[in-house]
Amino acid sequence: MDLSDLNIFRTVVEAGGITKAADRLHRVQSNVTTRVRQLEEDLGVKLFIREGKRLHLSPAGQTLLTYAERLLTLAEEARASVQDATPRGVLRLGSMESTAGVRLPAPLTVFHKRYPEVTIELRTGNPAQLARLILEGELDAALVAEPIADEPFEKELIYREALVLIAPANQTAINFPSDSVSKTLLAFENGCPHRKRLEDWFADQGELPEKIIELGSYHAMLGCTVAGMGVSLLPAAVLDGFPMKEHLSTHPLPPGQDYAETVLIWRKGAGSPKIDALLEVLEETRPKKMFRRKKRTV
Repeated sequence: MDLSDLNIFRTVVEAGGITKAADRLHRVQSNVTTRVRQLEEDLGVKLFIREGKRLHLSPAGQTLLTYAERLLTLAEEARASVQDATPRGVLRLGSMESTAGVRLPAPLTVFHKRYPEVTIELRTGNPAQLARLILEGELDAALVAEPIADEPFEKELIYREALVLIAPANQTAINFPSDSVSKTLLAFENGCPHRKRLEDWFADQGELPEKIIELGSYHAMLGCTVAGMGVSLLPAAVLDGFPMKEHLSTHPLPPGQDYAETVLIWRKGAGSPKIDALLEVLEETRPKKMFRRKKRTV
């Protein structure tokens, strides 16, 4: 039983017979008759009571008609929905924690007002985790820091974040890892691009951190830095609004290592009106001083 069979069945009922149904469907009568009989054989019931050339719905046929009308209506709704360019439904968005906390409140506020038929489900994680969830079909798009593999994804540059070393307020200038009073790194788990950049900076200078303390949030990282437990590498914007930032000092990395590019990624071939709408809002609400992403070409 498929939608085509149900449509033929419903048309026979509405037309009152095989001949008129065939005319409406632009089919030969024998084809309509065969399809109705095949449907009856598939279901194992008689759908019509035949009196000469006249057909009357059987009790089983009446039951099937109710379901056929519902299924065909749903099929039409589904067709219209996937062809509709209006953003609607659920947008499953992933984001790094710093981006979610610092950058997303403003664009998501605008997005919800502009596209009330879209519900955003937000999930945080590191770039590797978020990329995997997109490929597994659990996320539609995600905001992640480069580098990220090009092959499976479409991507758009959204933010260029200034990165700074964060240390206690009494720390003197850090030009090399050896200048840091503490050689303990405060970072997220493996997979965080900022952690890798900080580890690479130590390695490039022939240094190794004494210890790496893994923490679950930027607020915890900042608090532990205030307490003198170590140093961390964070987007500078994370400090905005932190109530104890006067107890911290910031130190730049060398040029070329002092920023991170955040891109919106989604699986190739899986673009949608919802993702286009999100891109539009992200660009509109981005701070003016940031790098402006190039217009997409079709």
